[in-house]
Amino acid sequence: MLKKVIKIGDKDVAFRSSATVPRLYRAKFKRDIFKDLAKLEKSYKGSKDDGEEFAIDDLEIFENVAYIMAYHADNTIPDNIDDWLDQFEMFSIYEVLPEILALWGTNLITDIDSKKNLNAQAVR
Repeated sequence: MLKKVIKIGDKDVAFRSSATVPRLYRAKFKRDIFKDLAKLEKSYKGSKDDGEEFAIDDLEIFENVAYIMAYHADNTIPDNIDDWLDQFEMFSIYEVLPEILALWGTNLITDIDSKKNLNAQAVR
């Protein structure tokens, strides 16, 4: 489990990444977070390189992922994503998305390393 506080506007928001996130995401949004994050990361790199804006569905994926990771860190936030988003002023996706992608990536590396260590011990 990894946790990180990211400043969004004037608020400090906790985000948490763990093996539970894909399950929470699937239960809430009926979507696969791995596919969505791969699409989002590709769009982010493309928009950053080409100076293009994000497509609306990419923004929705970003909001959903951010919400689930924030809810995982602090389940006192609203159950409704719209209510959660309403507490923020406009903020740049380009400031927050890299932080969330980095947190998710670190979690994946940690999971892979844990499985490698577990397999190495099982072989002995």
